[in-house]
Amino acid sequence: MPLVQEVPSEIRSLTRFVPLLGEAAVEDARNLARRLQERLAGAVVWNVNSTAVGGGVAEMLHSLLGYARGAGLDVRWLTIGGPPEFFHLTKRLHHALHGGRGDGSPLGEAEHHVYASNLCKNAVELRGLVRRGDVVLLHDPQTAGLAPSLLAAGARVLWRCHIGADDVNADVELGWRFLERYLDGVPILIFSRERYVPDRYRDGRVVIIQPSIDAFSAKNVELDEDTVRSILVHVGLVEGPPPPSPRESFLRSDNTPGRVERFADVIRLGRASAWETPLVVQVSRWDPLKDMAGVLRGFSLMVQNHALPEADLVLAGPNVRAVADDPEGPAVFEDVYRAFREQPAAIRARIHLAMLPTADVEENAVIVNALQRHAAVVVQKSLHEGFGLTVTEAMWKGRPVVASAVGGIQDQIEDGVSGVLLPDPGDDEAFADALHRILADPALADHLGAAARARVRDRFLGVRHLVQYGEIIGRMLAA
Repeated sequence: MPLVQEVPSEIRSLTRFVPLLGEAAVEDARNLARRLQERLAGAVVWNVNSTAVGGGVAEMLHSLLGYARGAGLDVRWLTIGGPPEFFHLTKRLHHALHGGRGDGSPLGEAEHHVYASNLCKNAVELRGLVRRGDVVLLHDPQTAGLAPSLLAAGARVLWRCHIGADDVNADVELGWRFLERYLDGVPILIFSRERYVPDRYRDGRVVIIQPSIDAFSAKNVELDEDTVRSILVHVGLVEGPPPPSPRESFLRSDNTPGRVERFADVIRLGRASAWETPLVVQVSRWDPLKDMAGVLRGFSLMVQNHALPEADLVLAGPNVRAVADDPEGPAVFEDVYRAFREQPAAIRARIHLAMLPTADVEENAVIVNALQRHAAVVVQKSLHEGFGLTVTEAMWKGRPVVASAVGGIQDQIEDGVSGVLLPDPGDDEAFADALHRILADPALADHLGAAARARVRDRFLGVRHLVQYGEIIGRMLAA
């Protein structure tokens, strides 16, 4: 089986953004696409990453490539493959660039051999697809080692890093030292935040582009209350019965009808939450940096310290066996389950650990959409975060968000205006107090949610993101 796989992209029209952004902004994006198409002169723009399912990068690529193709550009998406030891190593790199130790395994010459030898095999397959003059946008540490081979083949290469750390420590330095031999020849490096840029690359090669969401994807499209309730009852996250006219259907990106057929695997002490019960929700990968166990402990403190209002907690992530490039998932889920078992029975009865189905990407997305829309408060208590698209998604749905003041979350939320930031992600007491403050004050929750949606509309939708990419590629082609 080939290591390199092409991911199909649906064609999506920019016209749907007109009601949100206005005709002028959308027409500017179309004009840029036409100019870029002329400069490409038949060349392809390739995106290369490590997975088509799970995580914000894959979600953004599904969306952005669809709109780029709808604007007339030949944009394609490839994923690379490899053995478990390769993804174990790249997960260690992921932690290092966030400033964490991960499993503490080394990043020395033996690891370079594992990394480079696997990417060499992928590069052989890539060079059978990528032609001289094509543009290749490599995403994240998993793909950085492809750059030298692609540059030697005459491709125009950019590398996009979606992660980083605000403060440099020994692990951050170790991670960047590992990657430098692969990146030094890349002419354009793209980061999400200025503070993530290593000193080595502050030489004019860096461009800052913040991520975005697709307001019309299955994860973010408007859902009415009956559809939300139908979906959550069907998957087992809310107790039935469903509304009188159940609606688990949704519209896929290719405009064909879809339906939520699968169920969530949920660990709980008793029954699913009642529809009327306020939910505190965190949706993320089962990753130690997302601190799901910390969310659970903080929620427990809130319940112990504040008798009212009553609420349940839902910690939701993908099925731990479904994400190919995340080998830590099962162990992290086990840690969260251990924290769950340690709670008193009365608190466990209000906590729900949900593994959402991922076999159908858009089915998974609409389940997340329904869950976020039903949430009374959405949480992202990450210890480190590259950007945090789950924050953007919840803000777009008008939900009040409590999140850590780390990474790109700080660029999204204005503390006290469009959400609540936690200065110390490890302060479970402060987290518990923030949750209670919002749950106990519906007017505050409504104010934060409305301001959050407006901020996303103005700053974090996909048209802005596409325009920035187009401008950078256009400059590269003109050089």
